[in-house]
Amino acid sequence: MYAPTAVKTVLLAVLVACAAPDPLQPAGLMEHTASADRTSPNKPTIVLVHGAFADAAGWQSVISLLQQDGYKVVAVQNSLSSIAADVETTKRLIDAQVGPVVVVAHSYGGAVMTGAAAGNPNVKALVYLAAFAPDAGEPVGPLLEQYPSDVLPHFVPDAAGFLYIDPAVYPEFFSPDIPRRQAEAMAVAQRPLAAATFGQTLTAAAWRTIPSWFMVAQEDRIINPNLERFFAQRMNARTTEIKSSHAVLLSHPQAVAKLIREAAGGS
Repeated sequence: MYAPTAVKTVLLAVLVACAAPDPLQPAGLMEHTASADRTSPNKPTIVLVHGAFADAAGWQSVISLLQQDGYKVVAVQNSLSSIAADVETTKRLIDAQVGPVVVVAHSYGGAVMTGAAAGNPNVKALVYLAAFAPDAGEPVGPLLEQYPSDVLPHFVPDAAGFLYIDPAVYPEFFSPDIPRRQAEAMAVAQRPLAAATFGQTLTAAAWRTIPSWFMVAQEDRIINPNLERFFAQRMNARTTEIKSSHAVLLSHPQAVAKLIREAAGGS
């Protein structure tokens, strides 16, 4: 048995070894940053917002490409429990950045970004990737009825009202243009979305005052490409179209990084 002083010495060593490098980082946030010698102080920080049925890990390839270019990159990890909760978490991360910011969002994350970036003078550009971009007071549910998606019949609810994409069809609908094994792994690890979000709304829409870029995924089976085009046209976004599934950040990371660099340089 250790003597008391020995125990204290061991505990102190463990605590020092395990101390977090940044104890002030907010809970629920996942931050990826380039090393100090590669990050340029003259470039905006890139904030990444993931969508439903996925999480922040999906940004890895895009993060690597942006870091190689000297950008500081941070990625939020949202609960997908409600628009209000996800907007709050994302806003906290955006507000924590110093200097100009470009916010990038995929899928449902577009709705979150639209609310979280509103009113922040540091946000110089928004980038929507196959994403929702609702207006203030506008739920996305009716828009999905107007622009129906192939995946809607394949949502599987749990007892708490969260929706999954049936794992058996996830690779076919969400990400058919990435390796099958990768898509199957994503299917069983997908993060569900609260069904109530389809009826929830935002109090403000950032795209009304912030320059926006939009990438339409022409082969998207999660969000109807025509709905994406509607959003892009309404916000007068600088729009590009790509032959891609919904998982554009996974299947075309180079094109996504290029669009982000364009927004960062032209905001």
